Amino acid sequence: TAVRLVGGRSRCEGRVEMEEGGSWGTVCDDAWDMADGDVVCRQLGCGRAVRVHSQATFGRGSGLILRDDVSCEGHEDHLWDCPAVTEHDCNHKEDAGVVCSEHQEWQLSGGRDGCAGRVEVFFRGTWSTVCDSTWYGTEAKVLCRSLGCGEPLRQLFFHHTLPSRMLYQCESLQPSLAHCRWAYNKSAPCHQSRAAGVVCNGMGC
Repeated sequence: TAVRLVGGRSRCEGRVEMEEGGSWGTVCDDAWDMADGDVVCRQLGCGRAVRVHSQATFGRGSGLILRDDVSCEGHEDHLWDCPAVTEHDCNHKEDAGVVCSEHQEWQLSGGRDGCAGRVEVFFRGTWSTVCDSTWYGTEAKVLCRSLGCGEPLRQLFFHHTLPSRMLYQCESLQPSLAHCRWAYNKSAPCHQSRAAGVVCNGMGC
């Protein structure tokens, strides 16, 4: 038996799917809450739940619906250790989802559109700026591509005005900045840094 998150922007966000008897299936959103999400996030090494979702927020799954009325207390080691029923009257428009604290998502803010501006990352339930100490061409290229914004045109620099800071170091091109080396709220490498920004050549909404 295994669990995974599907349809999100990282392995720590998405529609909850379980494997049982060699087949993957979904979980119905009836009674789905933060305690249930906490168990899934911890089981995946993704921290804790910061948001839970219902009504197939991350798209509709296919195949079986394996659990309904899940009622974890939050301390269980595995989702299948929680009380639940296997008989249900659900369909896939009720698939449950979760966003875990170790999920990272990015935005560019303060620019002409979503493809230009200050780099901001949502992590552990809050938005942070990114230190420019190790922000070079590779990091900018990874970010522009992962946002669907093409390639970086030029770097921008801003002030840190958010409470937390993230640092990224990409040795090579990766699918997202979360796949690079990163450090959260480490003061030394971010000391006297500015907040990184970028203009990508694509057009954002």
